[in-house]
Amino acid sequence: MNPYHAFRIVGLALISVFGSGAIIALTAASGRAEACKIPAPSPAYSMEVLVDGRPLAAYSTRGTTYVEALKGREYAIRLTNRTGERVAVALAVDGLNSIDAKHTSSRDARKWILAPWETVTLSGWQTSSGTARRFVFTSESKSYGSWLGQTSDLGVISAAFYREARRMDPISPAPEPMRMQELDKRDSGRALNDDASKEKSASGMARAPKDELAATGIGREIEHVVRQVDFDEEDSPAQILSVRYEYRDALVRLGIIPAGDDALTRRERARGFVEPGFAPDPFRGR
Repeated sequence: MNPYHAFRIVGLALISVFGSGAIIALTAASGRAEACKIPAPSPAYSMEVLVDGRPLAAYSTRGTTYVEALKGREYAIRLTNRTGERVAVALAVDGLNSIDAKHTSSRDARKWILAPWETVTLSGWQTSSGTARRFVFTSESKSYGSWLGQTSDLGVISAAFYREARRMDPISPAPEPMRMQELDKRDSGRALNDDASKEKSASGMARAPKDELAATGIGREIEHVVRQVDFDEEDSPAQILSVRYEYRDALVRLGIIPAGDDALTRRERARGFVEPGFAPDPFRGR
């Protein structure tokens, strides 16, 4: 594992020297599942939601992955890069960037940098070059997003993985026409995504928060030292992983968790006796 954590800011990235020292870089340029790994089309990158260091159980249905939020509990997010190249990761919790709490497109977001084959666990919002404040499950009305007046994306955790841009050799031939067309399409798609993000932000600002729905609060302060490093990412993310979190009652109402799974319903089914029978004889048949 790399001895530093780094993250980038407009051409630079910050490196975190937390604990044993790992690099975390952040950048900013102009049915039921059995594990909490957010399903992905490829094994290159993964994201997990952890409570007490253990992944929460995940439920995947209708194209969305859900985890059960545990009210009042602190949680962390584990990001893994299984490639041989550095990647920049824009991590948003409730639509707020985990580094500066801004609400932006993933392209414009400040990003964490993962070294090749690196796994990083982020426990909260970066509040200074040396400290962070823990992610904690709470209600919408007590959430960090509500305090900041940003409530359009409560209940969602998203990570956008960006590969490092390859430097062009000055004496190498120009890209083929088809490659240029692909780049044009990519830039066009990014513009559409940016417009949609701005529109969504403007329309969702005034939505009233609710006490019975899950959101993330800003909790106790912990040490998390960072510094900047250079990083130039590609224009579009290689992959975006998202998970929606809700309290158990909400998951039941959504039909994600069967209502019969709760303890009270199980107790209502209890009868004490089953079909008549006899005690098994271990000596019979010898």
